[in-house]
Amino acid sequence: MTDNFVVPARLRNTSLMLIGAGLLAVIGGYITLVSNAHSSDYDKTRFWAVLLHNAVFFTFITGVSIFIQSATSLAQGAWIVAFRRVPEAIGANVWIFGTIALLITCTIVFTFRDSHGNNPIYPWVTPGTDKILLGKASFLNTGMFVGFSVVTVALWSFFGLRFRAMSIAQESAPVNDTKIYWKMFRLSGLFLIVYGLSQMSTTPWFWVMSIQPHWYSTLFSWYSFASAFVSGMSMILLWVVYLKNQGNLELVNKEHMHDLGKFMFAFSIFWTYLWFAQYMLIWYANIPDETIYFKLRQQGPYSVIFYANFIINFIMPILILMARPSKRNYFTVTFMAMVIIFGHWLDYFQMIMPGPLKSHWHIGFFEMGIFMGFIGLLIFTVSNTLSKASLIANNNILVKESTVVIS
Repeated sequence: MTDNFVVPARLRNTSLMLIGAGLLAVIGGYITLVSNAHSSDYDKTRFWAVLLHNAVFFTFITGVSIFIQSATSLAQGAWIVAFRRVPEAIGANVWIFGTIALLITCTIVFTFRDSHGNNPIYPWVTPGTDKILLGKASFLNTGMFVGFSVVTVALWSFFGLRFRAMSIAQESAPVNDTKIYWKMFRLSGLFLIVYGLSQMSTTPWFWVMSIQPHWYSTLFSWYSFASAFVSGMSMILLWVVYLKNQGNLELVNKEHMHDLGKFMFAFSIFWTYLWFAQYMLIWYANIPDETIYFKLRQQGPYSVIFYANFIINFIMPILILMARPSKRNYFTVTFMAMVIIFGHWLDYFQMIMPGPLKSHWHIGFFEMGIFMGFIGLLIFTVSNTLSKASLIANNNILVKESTVVIS
């Protein structure tokens, strides 16, 4: 059985237009915020912080697609096999977004300084006489930052490409042959170790939490993972719905949509649990070194983002996605997937921006233009990857089980 996807001209043109908007935003932002003779330290910081925000967000949501493949492989979950090529295509392109993130983070760390010679995004790079930062220098230093970042991106890229290659190779294997299946099973366990030591610990520490290096939270990496996971699952759903509308993915039925909707709902609640656990303990303890993080976000200009983040990422999913029929309605889950992705883009915005930009923030053409550029790049790369192989994971031993309809 074959199910080949040909990239429609409209989709390709849309992705190129979005990429063009992103490039215009980068060029315009550089001219107006960086190279302008009247540019302030704030303007230059805003330019690099926006690039960092989007690079980190899209690297994490493409990386989580590899995690989803690994977790379902270890669980021997059949439900995902009908559309497994979608997370495979997303995960196979993590190297592109990871490379962009590496270029941006390393540029910020090694070259970006304000008029006083300090690094306003990663203050630990230029600690001066700050005793707290000097005390963390054995971990928070450029060598560790680059080392962990490069290893993370390299390993994610390897596994993302490897899983897709193995899945395609299974098609030409002898019927009912399980050699590749069990090899992928073992590699999935190895990747979960890698993922646990990167996304669920060190990488968010370096890329995001170290923006405010005086503050730390032992829940932060789990919190950022939950945000990335629900965004990644929503991204998978959008691609599945789009491909269904194009006449592809014939094996996908409402049961699969229901499963994706349940994950979107469940992990919105899980994200909220982590959000509350982190917030409540810091609020209750009322220790100045901890409350500075939420004081900066909950009070003043960022309070709009703070409360919008909670409403979009918790109130809307729990009210709209709780009912069973809503998770089986294509329009509802598509709408909520877009809402969730934007909501968690805002979540990463409020994780990153208050540190370097303090009491001022912007969501204007520059911010939205960069966001559109990354979306366009994701659409372009994933659609091209999807078109290179059948959308049906033929010869997978669970493909028949994946199509069972439960009434």
